[in-house]
Amino acid sequence: MYMNVKARSRSDILFDIFNYGLLTIVLLIVLYPLYFVVIASFSNPTLVNSGQVTLIPKGINFEGYVRIFNDKMILTGYGNSLLYTALGTLISVAITIPGAYALSRRELAGRNLVMYMIVFTMFFNGGLIPTFILVKNLGLYNSFWSLILPVAVIPWNLIIARTFFQTSIPDELREAAQIDGCNEFRFFFRIALPLSSALIAIMVLFYAVGYWNTYFSALIYLKDETLYPLQLVLRNILIANTISPDMMENVEQASKQLEIASLIQYGVIIVAAFPLLILYPFLQRYFVKGVLVGSIKG
Repeated sequence: MYMNVKARSRSDILFDIFNYGLLTIVLLIVLYPLYFVVIASFSNPTLVNSGQVTLIPKGINFEGYVRIFNDKMILTGYGNSLLYTALGTLISVAITIPGAYALSRRELAGRNLVMYMIVFTMFFNGGLIPTFILVKNLGLYNSFWSLILPVAVIPWNLIIARTFFQTSIPDELREAAQIDGCNEFRFFFRIALPLSSALIAIMVLFYAVGYWNTYFSALIYLKDETLYPLQLVLRNILIANTISPDMMENVEQASKQLEIASLIQYGVIIVAAFPLLILYPFLQRYFVKGVLVGSIKG
């Protein structure tokens, strides 16, 4: 029996070594592209393009970041994106969580029909032109509400939240609360919400990432540059620093502009992703819970 325990322990050790080795390789594969973008954003573009920059930055050059932050619109873009993200996430979570809770209650008449209609919108929509006409007729065109209200509720997030309430808040708990004189509103705010911290955190993360990365909607619905989110401002900076046809006659100038454009490309990625990289570690422990909730059939 001692030999069997010893052999089994050896197998466990080998299995752990294999797992840790495999996970380490996966981690390096995932992290290296991000690391490369960081070091390439302040390395010599010529060395980067020739493949000489792999692990250590070479030819330190911060010209890309200087060009980005010298643009007067960069702070405006940051402020707008923070506003869209904070306000949009607050509105979306405030609508999604109560709506999902209501749809999770079996006694709600017509809830299946409502869910079918919501799911239908995930696969079919009116298209870009009808949506643009609708936004314009509602008076949302060229206002920050055009980036928030049309996407205030994402059907997939609503389904995840509904599934969470169905699987994590037992009916027996609600029945016991009703016996003690607790109505639906009080049960939702006093019992259901405190038990849904993981769900709320993952909804905040999902919606915040979506609002922060808003680009196409801003390109379509906004014409006032003072309302541009960060992604659109960075796009304009990138376009402004690309090679124009007039530069083609001057090879040296075109080469220099190409190097700066390369630096700006990597710098733009860092500037745009930096706030999310800061936010994610605080919410990542809820991320797995959110994914598992979404995988359960509701």
